[in-house]
Amino acid sequence: MRSVDWLALGACLWILSSVAFAHEGHKTEPDSAQAADPRPVTPTAGTHDAQAYFTDSLVKDQNGRTLRFYSDVLKDKVVMLNVIFTHCNDACPLITRKLREVREAMGEEQASKVTFISLSSDPTNDTPQVLKEFAQKQGVDGPNWLFLTGDKAQMDLVLARLGHLIPSPEQHSTQLIAGDVANKRWSKIRPDAPAQAIAQRLQLLSQPLAGR
Repeated sequence: MRSVDWLALGACLWILSSVAFAHEGHKTEPDSAQAADPRPVTPTAGTHDAQAYFTDSLVKDQNGRTLRFYSDVLKDKVVMLNVIFTHCNDACPLITRKLREVREAMGEEQASKVTFISLSSDPTNDTPQVLKEFAQKQGVDGPNWLFLTGDKAQMDLVLARLGHLIPSPEQHSTQLIAGDVANKRWSKIRPDAPAQAIAQRLQLLSQPLAGR
């Protein structure tokens, strides 16, 4: 994919990152078709260094491991990304529990093919230890689920490339981003979609493309 294509992806993610399952005081717009549609997006043509687009910004997971965002977190994986902050008392715990239901709906074998990635929009306060406690409280501190934080400048860059850079933690979008990174298939999903519908979309993204 040419450089402009990755920039177009970023613009697309930004445009589509309208708030659903919003924090208190945020307005949501209903979109039943988008919420229930389990089909992955069509792959875009061309090739480009995805590492250059997503960057290898250094982040830390809930266990204190330092990871490169593209090379260690995204590369060659099927991923489900969302943004949280741990002192959120409404949308973030609800969405985390919804994604736990998605994993359960997929079954252990299928769920093991997807890496769930929760990125902190409040890295100053969300230390690895704090994220660990949040993950344990929600019952999701296990294999294939990363809670990521880090230096604010690094996290801002990561969130910007995903179309989620915002002025304050409370204003982050609650839209989910599902992706088959290797094949450049990306999909936006409303978090109020049924768990089974989200699971089906992830299962489709996990399937090899025809002819490959």
